Amino acid sequence: MTQKASKLVIVTEKVLLKKVGKIIDEAGATGYTVVDAGGKGSRNVRSSGQPSVSENFSNVKFEILTPNRDMAVKISDEVAAKFFDDYSGISYICDVMEVLHAHTF
Repeated sequence: MTQKASKLVIVTEKVLLKKVGKIIDEAGATGYTVVDAGGKGSRNVRSSGQPSVSENFSNVKFEILTPNRDMAVKISDEVAAKFFDDYSGISYICDVMEVLHAHTF
């Protein structure tokens, strides 16, 4: 059995890890994945001065599957309003055609 969903991706500073996680939880998402991230953006190079991933990560990438676009937008809007004026960050939404093994989603 499969299910449609929206995937919200948020890339921001690692210092916000717990605060962003709390917003995701409070919005009702069933979970998320976080990975270390590095790269280059409008606020300069992150991660040890190199535009690549290294052992000294300063950014994280959240991937959140939500059952609908409204929940993804709500999470994104709250994170942006609270943090993106003072911290680097970006978020985007992708439509997920099918979630496999949706009973665990």
